[in-house]
Amino acid sequence: MATPERISGPDVRIALIGAGTIGLSLAALHLTHLADASHLTIMDVRADLSSYVATVLPTYLPPELHKHVADIKLTSSVAEAVKDCTIVQESGPEDLAFKTQLWADVERLAPSHAMLWTSTSGIPAAQQSASMTDKTRLLVVHPFNPPHILPLLEIVPSALTSEAVVAKTMEFWRRIGREPVLLKRDITGFVAGRLAWALLREAIHLVDQDVVTVEQLDRILETSMGPRWAYAGPFKSFHAGGGPGGLAALLGNVGRTVQACWDDGGRVNMGGSWEAKVFAQTEEAYGRVDLGERDRANRLVLEAVREAKKA
Repeated sequence: MATPERISGPDVRIALIGAGTIGLSLAALHLTHLADASHLTIMDVRADLSSYVATVLPTYLPPELHKHVADIKLTSSVAEAVKDCTIVQESGPEDLAFKTQLWADVERLAPSHAMLWTSTSGIPAAQQSASMTDKTRLLVVHPFNPPHILPLLEIVPSALTSEAVVAKTMEFWRRIGREPVLLKRDITGFVAGRLAWALLREAIHLVDQDVVTVEQLDRILETSMGPRWAYAGPFKSFHAGGGPGGLAALLGNVGRTVQACWDDGGRVNMGGSWEAKVFAQTEEAYGRVDLGERDRANRLVLEAVREAKKA
């Protein structure tokens, strides 16, 4: 991962559309790297935007940056937010009609050179840009929650997105020390989401079948694959597990069990009878999750892995 740098000058003015969980986390990330906090604008229609940002955003930031929160521009107007920006990053509702209208408005109101990024978790740029005149400007920049901690950005252009826009987007994120990954083609849920939802599906199946409880399943993951996958993904991990023969040897040895697990995998659907059980157990086990503890743990894990790879 590249060494992050502070960004100064008029060439970077960022407008964030949406002040939800992802929007504020992105605000924290950008505030960490912008030399001038007044070059960051947050747009949201919520009536308590000022008090909400002043209260919640500092919880995502180191103490030395708290004083800069007051310098961020806040507005309920799309036109005001994007009028002189160089980047528009949208994290609004996962609603195609909303996004389609928003990008048509942004194209009309923002400078023609501004880069346009959607943080959607599944709506393709090609669909969102349907009402735009110049569809080459929009692409998906999908963060993994919480983006002010986790370095991944999935870059997912449409077939019409300009290669120059993609290149500038990749360069920006690398410049501030993040990990942009350019997907070769669009696919529902992208890659990180598909992996996460596949694991969640099997986890729900195991709880629903009374093999384990919600809390037990989490503990199993936290003491096995969690630490292992923080260092290496499934291919590298299982390749190492196969010894000198690598992944091929591993699957040659345990392939029948692997296939049996795949054949017996969970088949659960949203709205199914599992929901009452899983939701109740999750609420009983965790209640309101301490996001500060989550962020500290994620930072420490990332730091530990970086140090290990330097050794």
